[in-house]
Amino acid sequence: MILIVGALAVVYIIFLFQDPAIGLTALTVYCFLFGILAREVGGLAYGIGIELFLLLIWIAVIILNKRYDWKILNNTLTKLMLAWFIISVVEIINPAGASVRGWLQEIRSTGLFPILVIPLVFLLYNSKQKLNLFLILVLSLSLLATINGLKQQFIGLSAGEEQFLKDGGEITHVLWGRLRVFSFYSDAGQFGASQASFALLAMVLAVGPYKWWKRLILLIIAGLSFYGMLISGTRGALFALVVGAFFAIFLTKNIKVLIIGGTLALMALFFLKYTYIGNGNYQIYRLRTALDPQEASLNVRFNNQKIIGQYLESRPFGGGLGVIGTWGKEYNKDKFLSTVEPDSYWVKLWAMYGIVGFTVWFCMILYIFGKCCGIIWKIRNEGLRYKAIAMMSTCAGIFFCSYGNEVMNSQPSSLVVSVFLAFIFLCPNFDDKPES
Repeated sequence: MILIVGALAVVYIIFLFQDPAIGLTALTVYCFLFGILAREVGGLAYGIGIELFLLLIWIAVIILNKRYDWKILNNTLTKLMLAWFIISVVEIINPAGASVRGWLQEIRSTGLFPILVIPLVFLLYNSKQKLNLFLILVLSLSLLATINGLKQQFIGLSAGEEQFLKDGGEITHVLWGRLRVFSFYSDAGQFGASQASFALLAMVLAVGPYKWWKRLILLIIAGLSFYGMLISGTRGALFALVVGAFFAIFLTKNIKVLIIGGTLALMALFFLKYTYIGNGNYQIYRLRTALDPQEASLNVRFNNQKIIGQYLESRPFGGGLGVIGTWGKEYNKDKFLSTVEPDSYWVKLWAMYGIVGFTVWFCMILYIFGKCCGIIWKIRNEGLRYKAIAMMSTCAGIFFCSYGNEVMNSQPSSLVVSVFLAFIFLCPNFDDKPES
């Protein structure tokens, strides 16, 4: 195995230094599928492979620097991500005294990953063809995850997946004797949110000005992804779909679409909230509980937020990176925040960065979204505009869904959001013709 992997690595590096864009494509595939290696092979921390891919890509880009127009990095998105990374670095001296090892682990996904990936998109994916290929790639990978999820649901689990449940995953992934499908991902929450976001992406693209057979394929992918969301049992994924759908309807600036789309979305919510139709189906019943304000787990989350809020009243800069969640339990057992479950990426950032850092992050994201909306409304090419709307609504759905789960900070959603936002900023460069 070592010889085979070594040989493949040599071939990969040869191609990488010919075209570093191959590295970014390989990273995308890895971010979707490394969970297979973690469960079925094990023995290594495969998450570090993401940093290894990024390191090699950046080495190749720096060596071949004369090929690229570095001025393209002088944009608002890159500057804001750099500012957030600097804030994350400064958190190492947070007076709350969190572990440096916890900070090092947390900053990888929270601050380092976006500032390493987004500039690479501007440098390596700066063409309409690369945008099209990336959309095809992520939709294909998501469909592969859906198929594996269906296999888990109707055929059974692999040896690695069974072991995942035995090692503690059963507590959250087997409810009332029913499996919450998780596919290749770290957990069912990430799988459900990812499936919801890709169902939305495919649906928006399906109404675009494309050939009929492409629209049919996209509708099939959307339907399968929606079913994948249902069998994940992830109730918060509903909000990725609903919020993203309203964003897509809003961005069209088409009164007819606004009325019809808004009416259909409200009817769907009314069906879930005020009727009992379909309760015999477990997936529909569980999804319906997402709209129940008295739901037990929701009230546990609200109670945890009150506890965190009281603790942070005297700590405006939070408890420091890595003080809560997985790394908090491992490296900050002596800290109070490590004993409280965040159950939300928003809450996790609030606990780590404090109200000051969370406000900066929240305003930064909303500003980026506003900037993206402005870019989309100026795009003349109808086909390109629908792609941008699909990407923007997907990012919005993932962002709001992250209030319920740590979606935006996990793979592959973190990669998808970073690449999609960079592509939207690049869209004016692709908008060369007014026709579709």
